[in-house]
Amino acid sequence: MENAVTGKNPKKELFEQLASVAKALSHAVRLELMEHMGQGERSVEGLAELVGNSVANTSHHLLILRRAGLAEARKAGKNVFYSLSGDDVVDLLGSLRLTAERHNAEVERVLSGYFQSRDDMEPLSREELLSRAKDGLVTVLDVRPPDEFAAGHVPGAVNIQPTELDKQLKNLPKDQEIIAYCRGAYCVLSFEAVAELRKKGFKARRLEEGYPEWKAAGLPVD
Repeated sequence: MENAVTGKNPKKELFEQLASVAKALSHAVRLELMEHMGQGERSVEGLAELVGNSVANTSHHLLILRRAGLAEARKAGKNVFYSLSGDDVVDLLGSLRLTAERHNAEVERVLSGYFQSRDDMEPLSREELLSRAKDGLVTVLDVRPPDEFAAGHVPGAVNIQPTELDKQLKNLPKDQEIIAYCRGAYCVLSFEAVAELRKKGFKARRLEEGYPEWKAAGLPVD
């Protein structure tokens, strides 16, 4: 059976469109851009600075994501701002991550070589954190930059970046577990924060994922 308009097999057409989405995901810079957009809307210039690329190169990658339906653009004056096209895009990234962790040996090597060597404790799930935070059993620590924290965060979280931890330790409780979270499951800031807190005698763990996954799950945010 053929599409009356295009003359193509509709199943093959659908697979072609799915392949275009998969192709948009097939570059490390674009995946990193998506992680940053998961924190909230960003300008092209801001995203370029975050990923360490030129504005022109970043614009090119963002255009590919927009054409695949994974990102949206908004123009304000001379500036263009990008955001993810929906929370389901965060879910797509999560599925990609989990599949790679289970079936890709190189991903497992990197995880065990860097991430797990810094934190081999089981992270806390979203559901566990929600329950324990409601009961006042944990202190929630957001280690993202202040602008990302201001755009949205887990209710009740305090915002301290890893570089500021030493100055702020006196404000953190030693008699309560601290749960740190960041931009996503692979964000090194939460790993570094937890490692530093443990060195200083605090009981600390990571949230299993990050703020975008929390928000995409429909959990409360401030």
